[in-house]
Amino acid sequence: MKTFFPAAFVVATLLIAPGCATDKNSGSTSADTNASAEQLAPSMQEAMALLKRQAGDSGRKLFDPAEAVVFNPDDMVYMPSTLGIDLTQGDASVTLPLFKGQSPGGKDVLYIITEASDFNVAKRLGVNFSPKLIKAKGSGGDQAVTLDNGIMQFKGSVDFAPDHIVEPGPEIFPPAKIQAGAKADEEWSSVVVLPSGQVINAQIVSNASGDHDRLKSIDRETLSVDLSILDGFQGGRQYFYHLVTDASVEIAAALEKGVWAPRMAKLPTAGKSAPTDDSALLGFSPVLNGVSDVSTGEDQGFKASIKNGGIDPINVFPYGPENKNYSPLWDAHVSMWTEEAIEAKRVRRITSFDDLGKLVKAGDVTSAFISPEGPGNSWLFELRPTQAIINCPVIAHPKADRVKPAS
Repeated sequence: MKTFFPAAFVVATLLIAPGCATDKNSGSTSADTNASAEQLAPSMQEAMALLKRQAGDSGRKLFDPAEAVVFNPDDMVYMPSTLGIDLTQGDASVTLPLFKGQSPGGKDVLYIITEASDFNVAKRLGVNFSPKLIKAKGSGGDQAVTLDNGIMQFKGSVDFAPDHIVEPGPEIFPPAKIQAGAKADEEWSSVVVLPSGQVINAQIVSNASGDHDRLKSIDRETLSVDLSILDGFQGGRQYFYHLVTDASVEIAAALEKGVWAPRMAKLPTAGKSAPTDDSALLGFSPVLNGVSDVSTGEDQGFKASIKNGGIDPINVFPYGPENKNYSPLWDAHVSMWTEEAIEAKRVRRITSFDDLGKLVKAGDVTSAFISPEGPGNSWLFELRPTQAIINCPVIAHPKADRVKPAS
């Protein structure tokens, strides 16, 4: 069920970047495309340069939030720049606009933008607003870039040539062999600092070495890309669709089909990722050993994913982009069901943070054995951080009846 609607009108909730109604950074309160460059704050000048270049390269009209593609409100598509979405269970995907950039040596790349730290920049680009991203600046986990006539000049790059490998181990998890299908160099981070000092989330999805493992199809003429998105739970509701772009550790990148980007490990700060923490991250909880039998409708977790050929692990998230504390940089606190819960046949899907908290309190769920020893995160019910940071921009949270069953 791929949804494209004529841009006749825009759902009001999609016109405004989520989470905040004012901006304290850009000095601009309008996305007026007719304003001269001198009238726009530096961050808005950068946004306009990117959009104008993208429009010229793609042949599409300059993106305007007031003329964005309109989706059914029940699809709850967060990013107004989204070109299309396929809500097929187990095979969902999103169509996003591509931007042209260059990695070192003048090598051409194509990339997407999914978040911005500045409210007006997020609104103008049609991406998610994430003020937490500004906390990444200067951390060493970021990447400073330059702009040349709307072309992003990256310091780092990504090698998409490796084969993606996940082989089950004797107990399914840990895997007997893993290899991420793409590896970033030491300079690469998708957490990009613009010359203005504002931060965006920008991921290369194609270059001379190959394509991102989540790429389903690409149109290099009109500059659009179809990327597979993953299922999840948030607030007791399923189909919290998100896109995994990269991860700080190889096992997470391999399991979630993202880029292994070691530089991301320097982002502040694993284990200190509550909404109110001075952190670029937000804590979430993947499940290690949930139900593996897909016929039950309760399958969840890394074991289920590995056993069933890489199906969505269906992780549990606290917030979506409508919340001002949202960040696409997720601090993994992997949980697992205890032996007592398994023997008592109490294992099922975990559907919300509230549900997770009750299960931890009851002694049914605890920190996964892969989590290093150390203090727990009080906000995540004392679960210990796994020291894995996964970049997962949230795309949509449709109502269940909008999701088409798998054929």
